[in-house]
Amino acid sequence: MSRLTRAQARRIAVRAQLLTADRPAGIVETIDALTVVNIEPTAAVAPSADLILWSRLGWPYQPADLTRLVEEDRAIFEWGGFYRTMADLPLVRPEMAQRPQSREAREWLAANAVFRAEVLGRLRDDGPLRPSDIPDTAQVSWRSSGWTNNRNTLQMLEMLVLCGDVAISARDSGGRLFDLAERVYPADLPSLGAEDAARERAERRLSSFGIARAKGLAQPIEPIDVGTVGEEVEVEDVPGTWRADPAALDDLDTFAPRTALLSPFDRLVFDRRRLEELFGYEYLLEMYKPAAARRWGYFALPILHGDRFVGKLDAKADRKAGVLRVNAVHEDEPFDVATTRAVHDEIRDLARWLTLEVQGLPEV
Repeated sequence: MSRLTRAQARRIAVRAQLLTADRPAGIVETIDALTVVNIEPTAAVAPSADLILWSRLGWPYQPADLTRLVEEDRAIFEWGGFYRTMADLPLVRPEMAQRPQSREAREWLAANAVFRAEVLGRLRDDGPLRPSDIPDTAQVSWRSSGWTNNRNTLQMLEMLVLCGDVAISARDSGGRLFDLAERVYPADLPSLGAEDAARERAERRLSSFGIARAKGLAQPIEPIDVGTVGEEVEVEDVPGTWRADPAALDDLDTFAPRTALLSPFDRLVFDRRRLEELFGYEYLLEMYKPAAARRWGYFALPILHGDRFVGKLDAKADRKAGVLRVNAVHEDEPFDVATTRAVHDEIRDLARWLTLEVQGLPEV
């Protein structure tokens, strides 16, 4: 069994997530390598998908290009709260066939068979449509302690997307537009059995992580563990074993560092246990906390410098005022001059990409 230093493990993880100086060529290539890009719409700085893609591609990335790839070229699709390349649709379809997974949801769909048929018929005749365009004729209301309670049309559409009968056709300022899946997904993609699809999906996931646990905390849509694919390795001073991408193990000697500002929903920081074990980095998204209880800010961006996380950026895009307002740069340990300059340069690059002026960033 191979034994890696923590620095080697970190560099494998950073390189796999396309966060070295060797930037990817384009949006489709980036999403293909990452396998998924989170669509969380909170835009304190920018929507998460845009931040994730900008942090890899830099200034050439423009949100309009992503929109075109999703809505016109159909090279990218949305499922389960993530953007994915259309080439990965065959890997997801066997899971779609198993949805919904909860007994409650299956019983609700069965009780609303007429409503389901009416929703599909309305989309067939008039789609793409917003949830508000489709009358709520549910036979049984959806019951929830959360915001989906009695929102029957939206809940039906969500379930039909997960089942693969409906797809998200587009997004705009008014939200998502839904249509029949057959009008969004290509008809000429191959079919895979559930076992083959699950294995290939795990292999692609490991390639995007570089190194991961065989088993991790369960996730509702997109797993963070990889099972038995890859090679078993140990990491110094970290208990237990890991699975590593064989291609990453063959390329341990080269690493081109750079500085990056990440979305709080970036896959490199999503698994907090892995983040602590490999990077020794503590991070918590605090937008759900009362303001007085926050240490780093409402939507603090993790700061990656080389193969280490060194701090958090508390900033907000004030488009009305035309500024990226920097409230604080939290340094986990005091920055040296070179680190400060690199971080400040990245903040200025972020502001330029947003077409905003930086406010609150001191000169070095």
